[in-house]
Amino acid sequence: MVVESDGLLDESCLGAAPLPQEAVRVRLDLPRTDDLADIMFLANNHRIAANLANMPHPFSLDNAKALIARAETARGNNATFAIRLRSTGRFIGIAKYGEMEAGGTVHIGYWLGEPFWGDGLATEAVHALVDHAFTHGSMDELTGACRVTNPASRRVLAKSGFQYRDQSMIHSVGARGSVPIERYSLERKVWKSLKTWGAVA
Repeated sequence: MVVESDGLLDESCLGAAPLPQEAVRVRLDLPRTDDLADIMFLANNHRIAANLANMPHPFSLDNAKALIARAETARGNNATFAIRLRSTGRFIGIAKYGEMEAGGTVHIGYWLGEPFWGDGLATEAVHALVDHAFTHGSMDELTGACRVTNPASRRVLAKSGFQYRDQSMIHSVGARGSVPIERYSLERKVWKSLKTWGAVA
């Protein structure tokens, strides 16, 4: 899974702009209180938490309620979405973007429940998230990151148009220490070109 921030991302988020944002098999919209059981079941997984910066493990009911509350709070170039299966509406993960600091870099992050790994759903969710960010946000660039030991997230970022930038270290709450990450970026102009090429293909 993609590291959700460099440890600085303000968790206040926007349920903003038109919803839902749809892909072929997934839909992004706001997490709801009726998702609590699924959120807790899927998020309470050390394999997920260890790949994120700020996700606690164990993941409690209070953590799930706080996630939902943050998603309902609008603020700037920030948004938090539930990732859902379009076919059933079931909650399967979280996708978000947010400013690292006021007026600063906008960073994307996501996690997907382990039963849904390996089927391309994360890539669809990140494509929808990037489209939402650049369509409804004012940022000129998005950044993303993944642990160096997470080739699946590296592939998701690459398939979403992100380009490698450098390596760094962050503190991961779930991993209980510092972990090495690879950092990536995607400029709005590159996204526009990719969307144009996709329309022609």
